[in-house]
Amino acid sequence: MYYDHNPKFPEGFFWGASSAAWQVEGGVGEGGRTPAIIDLNSKKKKPFADNTFAADHYHHYKEDVALMKECGFTSYRFSIAWSRIIPASDGKVNPDGVAFYNDLINELKAAGIEPIVTLYHYDMPVWVDEELGGWHTRRIIDAFEHYCRVCFENFGDRVKYWLSINEQNMQICYGDWLGVSKGCKDWFREQWAINHIMNLCHAKAVILCHELVEGGKIGPVPGYVPIYPETCRPEDQIAAMNAEEFTEKVWCDLYAYREYSNFIKNYWKNNDIDPDIRPGDMELIREAKIDFIAVNCYRSNTAKFAPHDAEESAYILNASGVKGNLKFPVVPGRYALTYNPYVEYTDWDWEIDPSSMRYALRYLWDHYHLPMVITENGFGAHESVGPDGRVHDQYRIDFLRDTIYQLGLALSTGNGMAKRYGLVYIDTTDEEQVEAQAKGLTTLPMKRIKKDSFYWYSDLIKSNGKNWGKEMVQK
Repeated sequence: MYYDHNPKFPEGFFWGASSAAWQVEGGVGEGGRTPAIIDLNSKKKKPFADNTFAADHYHHYKEDVALMKECGFTSYRFSIAWSRIIPASDGKVNPDGVAFYNDLINELKAAGIEPIVTLYHYDMPVWVDEELGGWHTRRIIDAFEHYCRVCFENFGDRVKYWLSINEQNMQICYGDWLGVSKGCKDWFREQWAINHIMNLCHAKAVILCHELVEGGKIGPVPGYVPIYPETCRPEDQIAAMNAEEFTEKVWCDLYAYREYSNFIKNYWKNNDIDPDIRPGDMELIREAKIDFIAVNCYRSNTAKFAPHDAEESAYILNASGVKGNLKFPVVPGRYALTYNPYVEYTDWDWEIDPSSMRYALRYLWDHYHLPMVITENGFGAHESVGPDGRVHDQYRIDFLRDTIYQLGLALSTGNGMAKRYGLVYIDTTDEEQVEAQAKGLTTLPMKRIKKDSFYWYSDLIKSNGKNWGKEMVQK
C-alpha cells in the first residue's frame, strides 16, 4: 500500500519508552525487597553483571523522570517488582515498597507522564517458587490475586493503564531459557497445564482491575514476532502459519475470545495432553474481558517446511553479541525457522526489520479488532562513549525512524550491560559492577548520558511525528 504523504499521528498519541523492574531498578536487597528468581538466574550469566545494580533506577528515579520529561515523553511503561510489594509468604505488604512506587508514580504524574504498569515481568519472588511451587501449582493463583489487589488499591487512583503478564507465550515457548520448565519431567505435556494456570492468573488480574480501578483498563503483553514463509511453496506458507500458531496466536486467541481455539484443543487431543482445565476455570476466563492488546515486537522470523522425520534442533540464542552464533530451531512436522536474506541482522543475530511492526499491528487488528499499545521495541548494540563525551547511535536513529514510520503507516535485556538498548547511556560496565559488588558497594555514580537518539526522538515527539530528521521514502 503506497501513501503519497507521511503518516500522521493523532493528538494525544502516547509517546514514551519501556522498562522492567529487574532490568533497571537495582537495589535488590534494599527497601524490604526479597530475591526474585531472575536475580538468581542473573548471577549465572558470567561474565556479565547480575541485577544487583542494573541502572540503579531505585536511587536515580527522579533524575530518570526528569530525562523523560526533557525528551517529551507522555507515557512510561514500567513493572512493579512483586517481591518489593509482598516480600514473604505471610502476605504482609511492604510499606517501603509501596512508598517507592508511589514516589515514582507521583513523579511521573507531576511531569505530565502517564504511567503504564506491568504487574508481572519475569521476576517471580523466590518465596513463590520455593513455597508455592511457582507457576506449576494452583497455589500461586491466590497469591497473585492478593498481590494484584494490593497494587490496584495502592496505585489505581493514579494508574489507569495496566498490563497483566509480560510475554506469557515466550515463557511457555521458551521455558528452558526463562526457567519455567524447571522441575518438569515431561515439559512437552506439562507446559500446557502451567500455561492454563497463568491464564487463570491473567483472568484474576483483569477482573480485579475492572472491579477496583475506576476507569481502569488492562490487557496482556504477548511477545509478537511476525513469521514470513521462506518461499511461495505452499508447505512453507503452512509452516509459517504453524509457527505463528504455536508461538503467539494460541495465546492471543485466548485473551481476545476467552476460549481455547479448536486448533490447540485438537493438538492436545492428538498428543494426549491434559491441560488440567477444572470446573469453573473457563467461566472465570470468559469473565476476563480485556480492554486492549499490548505488543512487544522487535523483529521478524522466517519459516520453512520441516518434514515429520526431520532432525529436531533447539533454538539457541546468541548470548555473546558476536554475529553468527544464533542457531535456528527445527520442529519436525511443524516448521523450521531459517535465515532471511532480505533483512540485515544485529550483532545478536536479531532481524532488523522495521516493517515487522506494521505487519504485527495489521495482523492483530485484523484478528481481534482491539486497541493496541506498543510496549517494547528497540535496537540492542555494543556501545561506548566517544572522545567527545557523547554516544553517537545513528543506527538506532535509523531503526527507530523506520519503525515509527511503519507504525504511522499502520495507523492511516539478560545480557548484562554489553547489549544496550535505550535513548540514555548508563556510564557503567559489567566489569565495574562486578568489582563494586565484590567490594560490598550498594551504589555507583551511574552517570546518565543522552545519546544522539535521545535528541532525535525528542524532536519527533515534540512535533507529534512530523519532524523525521530526513526525507522519508516508503518501501
